[in-house]
Amino acid sequence: MLLEFAEFLSSRDESGGNPAMPAPEPIPRPREETVVKAVKRLMATYPMLDRAKLLHETAHYMNQHVMQGRAAAEVIEALEAVFARHYEDLKAEKAKKRK
Repeated sequence: MLLEFAEFLSSRDESGGNPAMPAPEPIPRPREETVVKAVKRLMATYPMLDRAKLLHETAHYMNQHVMQGRAAAEVIEALEAVFARHYEDLKAEKAKKRK
C-alpha cells in the first residue's frame, strides 16, 4: 500500500497536485492496417485526447480515403500527424495553465 501511495505521489506534478500530463501509449502500427483500425489504434495510443475535437479532421481524412481513393497508408500517416499535433497542443495548453 505504501508503494502504491508513492507511485501516486510521483505521478503528480509539483505545481499544486494536478496530475501530470500522461504520455502516449504507443501501439506498433501493423504492417497492413485499415484506416478504421488505425483510428482505433490512435485513440488507444492517445486516450487523453478529446474525441470530439478530433472528429472533424478524422472524418476529413476518412472521406479522402473512401470517397476520393487516397491510399490508406497516406491517410494513416496524416492521421498519425493529426493525433500527435493534438497531443502537443494539449500538452502546451496544460503547461500554460500551470504558469
